[in-house]
Amino acid sequence: TGAGPIVAQVAKEMGILTVGVISKPFDFEGSKRAKVAEAGAHELESYVDSLIVVLNEKLFEVMGEDAEMDKAFACADDVLHNAVAGIAEIINEQGLINVDFEDVKTVMSEQGKAMMGTATVSGMDRARLAAEAAVASPLLEGVDLSGARGVLVNITASRSLKLSETREVMAAIRGYAAEDATVIFGTVYDDALGDALRVTVVATGLNNGRRRDKQPEVIWRNTQATGTYDAVAPMADLKAFAPQSPTASMVMAQAAAAPQLAPAPVATDYSQYDVPKVFRSNRENAAEPRLGANSSPEAQAMMDKGTDYYDIPAFLRKQAD
Repeated sequence: TGAGPIVAQVAKEMGILTVGVISKPFDFEGSKRAKVAEAGAHELESYVDSLIVVLNEKLFEVMGEDAEMDKAFACADDVLHNAVAGIAEIINEQGLINVDFEDVKTVMSEQGKAMMGTATVSGMDRARLAAEAAVASPLLEGVDLSGARGVLVNITASRSLKLSETREVMAAIRGYAAEDATVIFGTVYDDALGDALRVTVVATGLNNGRRRDKQPEVIWRNTQATGTYDAVAPMADLKAFAPQSPTASMVMAQAAAAPQLAPAPVATDYSQYDVPKVFRSNRENAAEPRLGANSSPEAQAMMDKGTDYYDIPAFLRKQAD
């Protein structure tokens, strides 16, 4: 909190790689202090390239309930110190496979939570044990390498370092990181370590939500017109998108020309078939019938109202006065 976010904002505007290393208060310090710290961390995270968070509350898990206060705080300070010193060592130390500032910048530009761990192990199986210990940082928040977007590994040992040990270290760390994570490694010779081997790991982008679920690739297919074809749009087939791609691309296949639909037929008038054919034939060939002089007034009235000649009862049509 305080001036931290302001300094980070200025550094970001100047294009300077900025890494924040902060600690969060104990639970017994109260919810108000925790909310202030959380708000400050959230604001700082929006300006820094990567943020390393040390949780004071986890000192109880690491040091135990009987730990002395000064030793517990010293442990937390060591984590803060190692996070900064470890990154500086990676940049400044010249190695057989050198890792420079640009490599650090590439990895730490993956915005989000970050972790930095270091471990030194000697003896049998030192490579694997050092790698596993380096990624196990109980005081750090958000340490879950399964979502890491960037991982930087530095191996420091004497000239007795074997190529197979380098492979073991990288295999152990790659087992934690995301499949498509950017992984950069380097090796530094330091004969002062003797039989010991030190592994330093920097992982970034741990909670930035960039792990993408498989996204569909849409392919439009033309459907052939059939007897029941009613000009409905073609259906879309969904196919799983390749996980190694950083973004989902929507691919539309080249569609063939839509079939021409036949014009709708003219509706047929079937009302003429309400009259038997024998009468239809007579009506088609005969002149329009008229009432005779001896027809009744009732028949004439029905005719005037539009009643068909043949719908008027015969006894009315032929009734004498």
